[in-house]
Amino acid sequence: MKVSITCYSTDLPDKDLRQLSQLGVDCIDFGDGSAFPGVKEQGYPDLDALLRLKRRIRSFGMDINRVTLPDLSLGYMQNEPESERELENSVMALKVFGEAGIPIARQRFAGDTHPQRVVQYRAVQRGGMIARGEMIAQEASAELLLEEYWKYWERFCRAYAQLVPEAEDHGVLLGIHPSDVPLPGTLFGGLGYRRVIDAFPSKHVGYVYCVGTRAEEGGSALVFDEIRNFGRKGKIFLVHFRNIRGSLPTAKAFEEALLDDGDLNMFKVLLELRKVGFDGCLNPDHVPILEGVEYHTRPGWPNTCVHWSYGNIGYAYSVGYIKALLLAMTEIGI
Repeated sequence: MKVSITCYSTDLPDKDLRQLSQLGVDCIDFGDGSAFPGVKEQGYPDLDALLRLKRRIRSFGMDINRVTLPDLSLGYMQNEPESERELENSVMALKVFGEAGIPIARQRFAGDTHPQRVVQYRAVQRGGMIARGEMIAQEASAELLLEEYWKYWERFCRAYAQLVPEAEDHGVLLGIHPSDVPLPGTLFGGLGYRRVIDAFPSKHVGYVYCVGTRAEEGGSALVFDEIRNFGRKGKIFLVHFRNIRGSLPTAKAFEEALLDDGDLNMFKVLLELRKVGFDGCLNPDHVPILEGVEYHTRPGWPNTCVHWSYGNIGYAYSVGYIKALLLAMTEIGI
């Protein structure tokens, strides 16, 4: 297994790449589909610019592991006029990434979460560090949830029906991330997440498996069951290695935490991943905001770090923690 870090910009200064290399990071995952050169101009990445970026990252001893396709907006999900152009751009982007030899791509779908049904709060944890907290605010009508779900599911299937053949032709793995927060009725929460590989049984369709998000829905028991289920089928392409406290079924709320400070035993999570033969990247995608970290939050994520920033000791700590766990597994012969 390797370690990757999420970046939301392709304009990475040398000092960032040096620091990531010094920490022992193996790969970079790009989390913003609009960040690549060419997307704002033509709707999809420019191949030559992408290849230059890949060579530059490799010059620091790392590689690109996962990229994000241009977002499919709420307009697409609601089948608004001319929204099909967005899907055409995603298909073109997938072709470009395939030609550049990028192994994993993620497609984001607007409307896969229901932020109006939760309240975000600022959780204060060990030593005063700030972490993301979310609490269920309201229950929604089951009939309305199902009506919207099946409408969005149809649009998802339309997109994947075009993306999957391109992924197969170009050797790219399509990984879907679970809905976060995984409330009932969300597109990729609960049963909806499992439904993806039923509808598209291709070897190129699987998961960006987020340990923290799935624990939000069912704690460590659900995480272990899903790793065994999805992992033995070869459907886990990338792991977001995130710890949390609480869960929606037990506390009606959860808080993200550092890897050693949540409810999950992350070493046991690694053991389960090893048992099913996972050998991809572990990405500590969300970390609390620690003392001294200068971090510009992204819309929708006010109380957590969701991408790398220079000198972020939360990410440095998390990378070191993961590498120590991996070494421990090797030392005890697992």
